[in-house]
Amino acid sequence: MATLNTNPNLARPDDFYAELLALHEGRSKAESDAINARLILLLANHIGDRKVLTEAMQAAAGTG
Repeated sequence: MATLNTNPNLARPDDFYAELLALHEGRSKAESDAINARLILLLANHIGDRKVLTEAMQAAAGTG
């Protein structure tokens, strides 16, 4: 079974962060929230491992 990888694992993380910010630029809070929800669901589907997803939710909530 896989476990959540919390070690740095993203090539050019600053570029990704800039792209993520640009995605939200000029959008309302509601539009940004909807984009974030769709992005989370797309990435969760890509990961596909419920155990890893649960670990990620717990880590994000500060409970894991």
